[in-house]
Formats: sequence, structure tokens, C-alpha cells
Amino acid sequence: MTVIDLRFYSDPTFVPLVILVDPQREYLAEGRALRLAEAERVAANCRELLRFAREHGFPVAVTRWRQRGKFLADTSGFGGWIEGLEPHGSDMVFEKAMPSCYSNQSFAEMMAAGGGDHAVIAGFTGSLACLSTMVDGYHRGHKLTFLSDASASHPLDGCGAGESDAVVASVVSLYARVSTLSGWMNEQVRALERPRAVRA
Repeated sequence: MTVIDLRFYSDPTFVPLVILVDPQREYLAEGRALRLAEAERVAANCRELLRFAREHGFPVAVTRWRQRGKFLADTSGFGGWIEGLEPHGSDMVFEKAMPSCYSNQSFAEMMAAGGGDHAVIAGFTGSLACLSTMVDGYHRGHKLTFLSDASASHPLDGCGAGESDAVVASVVSLYARVSTLSGWMNEQVRALERPRAVRA
């Protein structure tokens, strides 16, 4: 696999890497144990994130969690991509056997090569794959932003799904910046317009 060195961009401050974590059908499928109550809303926000990223030419990395058991396995039919969240030909795709995206060596190398300078994370699930990725990124000195409304978590002990999302966002804030999808997109638009204003 080819690793893209994001330092080749003229100014990586204005070129965020969009990381979509495990957009797999398992999380939307009715009757499945891993189904998330907020999965449809999160999937819609993730579609908007991808649309925005591709419209502005931002690099996109998509991860897939592969397991051999009855969950997230290709043989189950639920390990495939959620409709509308499939990688495009220009996207980077990383498969992993553990929750953290950094468990894929190529992903870790890509982040070390510049992807960790300015990355945003969304996807499934906030309390496991997203959180473990951000903890890993923090210890590697990477600058990550978590989109709290473009991710969802399973209920935690004593917390419903919505409450769990709030708890996860609070924990994430210890390791990464927390934002909303609309807030982050507005920041990127302003950042993209800033150089034009200087030249004008």
C-alpha cells in the first residue's frame, strides 16, 4: 500500500485529514447486538462530512474492523460498508484487527508522515474505536479533532445511548479537541478563505 506524505501539501494547517472509523453495516442492522440507536443520524452526518471533504479536496482515510467471530466479519454479511459511506478510489483504506486505527501499521506510518498534523475523526464507535484511536494519537503527539455528533456509542453502565455519547465526549476532551460537524466545517471554510483575503 502507498502511504501519502501529507507534508507535500503547501500548508498542512489548512488541509485536514478526514478519518472515518469503521462505517460498517453491523452498526445499523436491525436485530444485531452491535446496532446503535443513533446509527442512522450518525451515518447521515458522516455522509455530509465525506461530501464536504471531497468537495474541498481533503484527503480521506476509511478504516474497517475485521473480526473472525459473528460480529464485523465478512462471512456475516454485516462487515461491509454502510450505504453512502463506501470509500472512493482516491481514499485511503485501512483494515485493522483491534479497535484503534493505529493498530494498522500503515495507518500509523501515514499519521507519522504528516496525517497527524491536523486530523478529524468521526464514525463508529465513539466509546471504543474512536476513543482508543484518539488516546493513541495523543501519546504520539498528533493533533486530532473528534466530531461528537458524527459518532455514536453503545450504552455504558448506568447510561443510556445519549448519555454515553456525552460521557465519551467528555473523556475524549482529555486527549483531543471536541467539535460538532457544523462547527468544524465552518472553521475549515474560514481557513480556506483566509489566504484569499490576504492575497486580495
